[in-house]
Amino acid sequence: MPTLIPQPTRIQSAGNKPKLIDEYIGRVNSKTSITSVAHMRSPEGWLEPGQTPEFDEFTIVLRGMLRVEHKGGSVEVAAGQAVIAHAGEWVRYSTPQEGGAEYIAVCLPAFSMETVHREE
Repeated sequence: MPTLIPQPTRIQSAGNKPKLIDEYIGRVNSKTSITSVAHMRSPEGWLEPGQTPEFDEFTIVLRGMLRVEHKGGSVEVAAGQAVIAHAGEWVRYSTPQEGGAEYIAVCLPAFSMETVHREE
């Protein structure tokens, strides 16, 4: 039988400015550990600490631009594009452009504070 997810759970964000994270599927909202799906809305000028997660993160940008820094430089992901951040690689996400960004993030396995390994 399919499982209805009636609403997301709002998750507290990391970074220099408040960002909206609505988890639909994941460890918090659906008690799912194999994957997580979240709707993100981050403001202009938002920047989070660098991280070296133990999960792959698949991101689809719906509006605006998401910058993904990595050890070799950075990738700017525009609306209608996607990016994959691979497990074990250092990345840092930001939304430097006017209007911020809106995107969907899918983590495999599911996001957790214990496996994201954010910098202090």
